[in-house]
Amino acid sequence: DIYSDYRDQLISWEEYNNNIDTFGNQVGLPVLENEFIQHLKDNMEKAIFDADNSFPENQYLKIKNGVPILSKIRKKDEPKDLKVIQNLIAEDLETVNILDILSDTEKWIQWTNQFGSISGFDSKIKDKIEKYLMTTFCYGCNLGPSQTSKALQEISRKQLSWINKRHVTEEKLEKTIKNLINAYNLFPLPKYWGTGKRSAADGTKWDMYEQNLLSEYHIRYGGYGGIGYYHVSDLYIALFSRFIPCGVWEGVYILDEFIKNDSNIQPNIVHADTQGQNTTIFGLSFLLGIDLMPRIRNWKKLDLCKPDKSIKCKHIDEIFSDYIDFDIIKTYLPDMLRIVLSIKMGRIAPSTILKKLGSYSRQNKLYQAFKELGRAIRTIFLLKYISDIDLRTTIQEATNKNESFNGFIKWLFFGGEGIIAENNRDEQRKIIKYNHLVANCVIFYNVYHMSKILQELIIKGYKIDENILSSLSPYITSHINRFGEYKINKNRNTPSLNYDIDIFKSTE
Repeated sequence: DIYSDYRDQLISWEEYNNNIDTFGNQVGLPVLENEFIQHLKDNMEKAIFDADNSFPENQYLKIKNGVPILSKIRKKDEPKDLKVIQNLIAEDLETVNILDILSDTEKWIQWTNQFGSISGFDSKIKDKIEKYLMTTFCYGCNLGPSQTSKALQEISRKQLSWINKRHVTEEKLEKTIKNLINAYNLFPLPKYWGTGKRSAADGTKWDMYEQNLLSEYHIRYGGYGGIGYYHVSDLYIALFSRFIPCGVWEGVYILDEFIKNDSNIQPNIVHADTQGQNTTIFGLSFLLGIDLMPRIRNWKKLDLCKPDKSIKCKHIDEIFSDYIDFDIIKTYLPDMLRIVLSIKMGRIAPSTILKKLGSYSRQNKLYQAFKELGRAIRTIFLLKYISDIDLRTTIQEATNKNESFNGFIKWLFFGGEGIIAENNRDEQRKIIKYNHLVANCVIFYNVYHMSKILQELIIKGYKIDENILSSLSPYITSHINRFGEYKINKNRNTPSLNYDIDIFKSTE
């Protein structure tokens, strides 16, 4: 894949001509060169003049030396009685361990049905559902087969390892996660948290042993390990997970979830942190019909462009530093659309294209065309970003949910000091999926019991409105006993204490 020519994976020009009009109607974009360029210019001009006209009343924006300076978003006031309701929910949630949560969710939606013999010829497993739950707990919480078998005493280390290798694959885990997401989408409560049309992408570093041959040092995060990359819906459920080596730029995977996701929750807007600011990603996401809306931090590295020199602004003219080269976009539009159609038809992944474009010479014309289109689309977004405080707030809330999810999954990944010990890349990817599955099971469980408790509180006379419901989160852990139950064995036969043991003297 590293050295292959991506063009071999693209659709033919005949397929392109047969499908391009339908695709244009689906994403709402003109596909003829002149019409596309005019559409792009019109959108840029509208965004420029909207931002310029709103500037005098925009109390959150200042411009200094040509650089936009945005004031911090004021934190929303908490709804009255939110803390009271949160405390009541926490008090009413029954103390439970993770295996019980996995067991309950399995009884509700039978998610272990996706697991089974890879070959189809393995002997049947006695009490297979219980053993699948134990295996998920083992790898999803990072206890490992040895520690899990000691803690549970109902399954051996070899059985856990055998089930993981012979009955569970990354594809089976993905199907299981999808079924869980579909069931979760039936709950009314998450609809107070979002629409399901937005997701936020972010990575978090998972530690690995320095001696591990697959471990790499990550400059931004510091330390050796790999990256767990997640898309989290505005409904709080995680839609997508992937293990990424530290040497790979996270941003190339930002669009893959939209192509692979076949669950009932289908976002068309993606939020991200700084890795989502890249112009090539903006260009590709626009053609795919995906709205990329990252959180912006460092404005000095971002250029805002005008369509041409005839555009003059009264208030914000100094923030623009360049003009868009529409000629290169027009020339290579069919090539860019052919790539996008190939992605839509499953011939090639967005991450593959972004990696290839990122590794090509900056003199490559197709790369320049994607970049130039991305500069235009990013300019439109940035102008909306500085003008619309509600948009900034929405982006902030979405990325905060993703960061909260990162902390939530790490809390569940408590075994082995939170270090991934596997030195096989396939197993590392599976561990990320196992952990994703466990996290979604806990979220599902919490939402079910939160819904019941809220219903009971309303019956008792508590006033719970939409503002309170929208401020709740299913990332609750206070009721979960991660480490199981320990009891003192009063009948244990304790040997008598002898200080005078001669270690060199034979006991015979």
